[in-house]
Amino acid sequence: MAQINVIGQNGGRSIELDLPEVNPHVLHEVVTWQLAGRRRGTASTKTRAEVNRTGKKMYSQKGTGNARHGDRSVPTFVGGGVAFGPKPRSYAYTLPRKVRQLGLAMALADRQRSGKLLAVDGFGLDGKTKGFVTWAKENGMDGGERVLIVTDDAQTRLAARNVAWATVLPVAGLNVYDILRHERLVIDAVALEPAQTEVQAGADGEGAAQ
Repeated sequence: MAQINVIGQNGGRSIELDLPEVNPHVLHEVVTWQLAGRRRGTASTKTRAEVNRTGKKMYSQKGTGNARHGDRSVPTFVGGGVAFGPKPRSYAYTLPRKVRQLGLAMALADRQRSGKLLAVDGFGLDGKTKGFVTWAKENGMDGGERVLIVTDDAQTRLAARNVAWATVLPVAGLNVYDILRHERLVIDAVALEPAQTEVQAGADGEGAAQ
């Protein structure tokens, strides 16, 4: 059972979470699922039926000494259609809810065990960037690491949004990919409550994949 200390205006307590052992394969599966959902899938090529070419036969079938051809829209010629080329499609697929939940728990476990997880209950900021930078330095963040701030506190999100080394997400946007690509995680304490964590894992990646 992992003990996570809570700081902030309403801090001074700890949250107990039953975090699993980290399995890189599960994390890979969840991240791959997230990134697949983000792909636009807009690549498109024209088939021989869609290119702007005449359908007239190029020359006689026999007697010219050349190979037999019908028209210039075939993939053989420059400017012709593309055979089996990409068409607009969705790359998204379904990943079991339990796997998403497990992936999120493992990402949290990885940050907790490396000492890079900070739970906050009440930032006490006024929306000013200077105030956030001061708060960050007081809590061991000096810009040397990329920090993910996950909070629904409007003033904190306003204060941190212009800081180059910080990324701000609402609690609904908490996801495995963004946790793993930041060295440190700062999160609202309420989002770490066991019941809330399970609910959020079911939508893992949906908020960030927009």
